[in-house]
Amino acid sequence: MTTIGFVGLGAMGAAIAGRLLGLENIEVYGTNRTKAKAEPLIERGMRWRDTPREVASAADLVISMVTDDTALAAVTGGPDGIVAGLLPGQLYIDMSTVSPRASTDLAARVGAAGALMVDAPVSGSVPAARDGSLAILVGGTDAAFKAASPVLSQLGNVSHVGDSGHGLLLKLAVNISLAAQMLAFSEGVLLAERGGIDREVATKVMAATSIGSPMLRARAPLVLNLPEQAWFDIALMHKDIRLARDAGRQEGVQLPSAVTADTALSEAEKVGYAHRDIAGLYEVLAKASR
Repeated sequence: MTTIGFVGLGAMGAAIAGRLLGLENIEVYGTNRTKAKAEPLIERGMRWRDTPREVASAADLVISMVTDDTALAAVTGGPDGIVAGLLPGQLYIDMSTVSPRASTDLAARVGAAGALMVDAPVSGSVPAARDGSLAILVGGTDAAFKAASPVLSQLGNVSHVGDSGHGLLLKLAVNISLAAQMLAFSEGVLLAERGGIDREVATKVMAATSIGSPMLRARAPLVLNLPEQAWFDIALMHKDIRLARDAGRQEGVQLPSAVTADTALSEAEKVGYAHRDIAGLYEVLAKASR
């Protein structure tokens, strides 16, 4: 029996923890800032612990997935944080999308405690987390990657892309393209619709052409009927685009698509779409174009 600790049970974290609960010979311990969000997992057999440190102490390996640098510092630092509960040789997998610098600093602290760490952000939404088809981008040493591979391979397709922080840098690079694709697709659908083409026809035909990436094909139906529960919300995408722009400034790289996406996502948040799926960019553009 392998025991896995999970810290951070938001939409994606809960989906991943839920998948782990469904696997044989795995026991999951977990905690979250708000216990109510964890109740469905507790009902399925997850063992609740009150602090990240208690989760780390109870498990063979620990995984975290939180929203940003501030949240990561909160769950890893201090006497009740993950790092305080790690034992020498223990594995810590952070699946959050945070700044590469925050992750490399954390990896140094984990290493000083004698433990191993990888950054393993994911590309994919809640459905992919549930069915184990995420793309997982891993940064860290060869030894840490080898230790993390068995559990990560249960969650999706795993790629070791480089040293500590490199998984995060590549994730930010991916999300520039995702944001730009969603914005451009929304613009195209709106243009076609305003010109007299049925929106459903436009989305189906456009998604079936050479522009139809897996992400666009999956989200084309959401452009027609935006769900209340986001797969990947605008606020989180905006956070990632800002992180990408920060990384671009550090590396001296111009990111014009990220700048455009930043502006569009800012406008979407202003008009109340922060917690709607990124497919909501279509509705934001439609309202602005009346």
